[in-house]
Amino acid sequence: MSRVLLLIVIAELMGSSVWFSTNAVASQLLTLWSLNAADVGLLTNAVQYGFIAGTLFFALSGLADRYHASRIFFVCALIAAFSNLGFAWLSEGLNSAWWWRLITGFSLAGVYPLGMKLVVSWEPEKKGFALGWLTGMLVLGTALPHLVRALGTELPWQWVVGASSLMAFVAAFIVLSVGDGPHEKATGKLDWGGVLRAFKQPEFRAAACGYFGHMWELYALWTLAPLIFLLWIDSTGQAWGFTPAHASLLSFLFIGAGSLGCVLGGYASRKMGSGPIAFAALATSGLCCVMFPLLWPVAGLGLLLVLLIWGISVAGDSPQFSALASHFAPAGATGSALAVMNGIGFFITTLSIQLCT
Repeated sequence: MSRVLLLIVIAELMGSSVWFSTNAVASQLLTLWSLNAADVGLLTNAVQYGFIAGTLFFALSGLADRYHASRIFFVCALIAAFSNLGFAWLSEGLNSAWWWRLITGFSLAGVYPLGMKLVVSWEPEKKGFALGWLTGMLVLGTALPHLVRALGTELPWQWVVGASSLMAFVAAFIVLSVGDGPHEKATGKLDWGGVLRAFKQPEFRAAACGYFGHMWELYALWTLAPLIFLLWIDSTGQAWGFTPAHASLLSFLFIGAGSLGCVLGGYASRKMGSGPIAFAALATSGLCCVMFPLLWPVAGLGLLLVLLIWGISVAGDSPQFSALASHFAPAGATGSALAVMNGIGFFITTLSIQLCT
């Protein structure tokens, strides 16, 4: 891996840590604000709605392809850091917290899709490999607040959330120092038809539809992870020495395992291509989804093994779908096309998150 790609994926890791900061402290908020599982779903969906609005804004305005990706990433990562701090220190309950999380989601639209465009501008000949690392770090960054919670169980929840803001702040300056790759071109004009041209291409549509099915499963599963492990510990896990305090650590390992699937899939794609890797990961996660309710009644350590495989595979197809989509997107409209694809995908997540919670 080149030095530049390493810096970008580290920035993605740190910048995306604000995404699930709410879920990492969900157990505390349930008590402090008298919330229930559905309320946690509302706070999670606030980020998703903000992200959808942000992706549509960047795509329809043409900003995703009009200005340099590194500058958009820098500004949006700073906004995400400060809005996340607003959620931690200025929220007084569900209603005010929802708006802070909405702003965070909107700003993340300039971190993830533009991060994809940024790595492609540096490594255009290794899309599957580069996006495997980038998405892997997004997944690990999503899991980081759970690790902070697990290591600092006695810390006030605001400090756990604040730690993710600090990481996003650092990420902004890392990307600013790296800049854009030699293959990135700002068009200097709006390209209103770029997205429509992308979806008219059968190959792009195929990649996008595979991505949409993957998104239906992914974020609902990540949202439910702390609740699943709390229920498992309460029903069976205590017999194996687990306590409710271990739920955050198990959630981190479960979600973070997806980064392994992304990175390994990226390496494999260099020999096998992105299509077969995406198919294998999606089929494996689908099988785990079928097995989960069948294994839940016994709920032993075998269930944890299935969850580990599920955690690895559920995210492993994401970068390969993105690599395929970026490959078939029209030249000059890659950022806009990926932004809209992400926006639709994340709208789908709001339905599955609300249904499951």
